[in-house]
This record gives sequence, C-alpha cells and structure tokens, in this order.
Amino acid sequence: MPKKKIKSKNHNVGAPPGELYYSGSESNNDVKISLIQYNEATFSEQTFLDVDSMLKEVKPGLIKWINVDGINRLDIIEAVGKAYGIHPLTQEDIVHVDSRPKFEEYSRYVASILQMLYYDNGVRYEHLSIVLFEDTVISFQEPCGGDAFDVIRTRLRECKGRVRKMGPDYLAYALIDAVVDHYFYVTEELGEKIELLDEDILNNIHMNGIMHRIHELKREVLLTRKLIWPAREMILNMMRSDTELINETNSIYLRDVHDHINRVTETVDQYRETLNNIMEVHLANNANKMNEVMKALTVISAIFIPVTFIAGVYGMNFKFMPELETKYGYWITIGFMLALMIGMGVYFKRKKWW
Repeated sequence: MPKKKIKSKNHNVGAPPGELYYSGSESNNDVKISLIQYNEATFSEQTFLDVDSMLKEVKPGLIKWINVDGINRLDIIEAVGKAYGIHPLTQEDIVHVDSRPKFEEYSRYVASILQMLYYDNGVRYEHLSIVLFEDTVISFQEPCGGDAFDVIRTRLRECKGRVRKMGPDYLAYALIDAVVDHYFYVTEELGEKIELLDEDILNNIHMNGIMHRIHELKREVLLTRKLIWPAREMILNMMRSDTELINETNSIYLRDVHDHINRVTETVDQYRETLNNIMEVHLANNANKMNEVMKALTVISAIFIPVTFIAGVYGMNFKFMPELETKYGYWITIGFMLALMIGMGVYFKRKKWW
C-alpha cells in the first residue's frame, strides 16, 4: 500500500470559519466512494465516483458505511455534507489535514478526528474523519491508496465478530480501534530501530552517521507522540459524551481503546527516554575515547620530557664541558636516555597509567 511522506503544512490564513480549504498534498487520483450496507442477514458493497450515484443506492432500514477515499476534492466533500447535513465547521476539519484529533457533538451526528499512522522508511500519517449518524457512519480519508480498515471489511463480508450484529456506533468504534491497532505496528518498528541503534553503539559498529540516526529517530518519536497524544483526549471525550448516538453498552469497548492508546503513549515516552540515554552513552563513549587518546599522548610526552632535557643540556654551546671529551660519552648518554625512557614506561604501566 503506497503511503505518502510527511508533508509541509499549508494554512488558509484569514479565511472565514467554515470555508473549505484542502491543506494536504495534491493528488491526481480519482475520489472513490464506497458504500457498504448491512444488517445481520444481508450485506452489499458498491463503489462510486460521484455522490449522486451513491445516494441513489442508499437503502433504508440498513446500517450504512460510506467511505470517502480522497478529501482533496472539495466539491465531493460539500456534496456529502449537503446530503447529510454536516456542519461547515466539521467539513473544514475534514479537509484540514493538520487538524488536532478531537471529538465534537452536533444535533444529528458526532464527529471524531484523528490520524492513521503507518511506517514506511519513517513515520507516515493520514488524516481521518469519522462522522456517526443514527444509522450511518461516514469516514473521510486522504487519497493515499489504502487504509487500516481491511480487517473491518473482512468481518463485514464474512459476518465475523459482532460488527454485523451491532449498531453503527459499534462500527465507528471498530474503525477507531483498527487505527489504534496500527499505532502498535508503528511503535514496534520504532522499537526495533532503537534496539539496533543501541546494539551498534554498545558494540562500536556502524558508527558513521550515528548522530544522524539518533536525530532521525528522535524526530520520528516526537512526531508519533504529537499525533497520538491528542487522540487520548478524543477517545476520553467519546467515553464521557451523553449523546444518544453512542450506546452505553459500547462504553466498555471505548475504555479498551483508551487503554490501548495509553499503552502506545507510554511506549513512545519510553522510546524518547531511551533515545536520550543512547545519546548520552554515545557522547560519553566519544569523551572516553578522547580521554584515552589524551592519556596516551600525555604519557608519551612525560617519557620524552627528561630525554629532551638531557638533549638540551648537551646541546648548549659551551667550550668546557667535561663529558664532551669523554671517548664513550655519546653512547653512554644515549644508553642512559634509553634506560630512562624504558624505566618510565615500565613504571607507568605498573601504575596502570598507560
């Protein structure tokens, strides 16, 4: 499944509230609208390229899941919003890919905004909006060629689990749960890269570009935390909501999702601390290596200091120096210097200074 890279932020500064402005990456892909209608006994699935054709196939008495794969077409978003009475402010949140995860209640529907995360040579994310009505769930996502909902579609087609037996609020929960499950995949990938980095530093291998690897992983962990942390508040607000669209029997499932996202958040926080510790270990290793080099140079300098002194003394241009007239004075001096160097080296070794 192709996944987009991290995109630059675009802001429609000064625009009035409710004005639609797509802030994501442009795409030439057609917007696909899938319509799944079901109850415990029946199931149908269709795909459309325009809203009018989809609306003609909507059947009363069934639970509907409408998935709009592509929010770059503002006319499609406006058409769906008009057909289902979605407030302009909600439509604005749908097309603003950098909207903070949140949960909002309106008279006829509730809306959940969050991010789907993937890992493809780095953390990638996709904006997702889920709007829950009395008998319909509408999901809006960016045109990235895939999503986290294949497991939900399989359950619906094969009538597995509770989703065909429960209401649209359970379907909305199942979609959010599938997104949170993908958070675990992302954290597992990050964890494996952090463990590999830690082993490389401890074993002193692949050290070229190690600071760049640490920086990239820290950036990915911070991005993951930034995208996941507000989702905790979003799910908590769903649990506390008094809306009649969410059945009280589903509150236990929402608590389970909240528990999952707490675990993910704690894991990401642990990764952040681990990376800080890895950087400290790496810097300490570099400091120790530098200290070893300086220690070796200091010992060598200390050994040569007395030898240099002797050479300096006998390099003075005095005429009357008794040792200069000695027949074996040169060899005696050289021998003394060698003996002095060897003796100092042995002494330093025994003292474990070298």
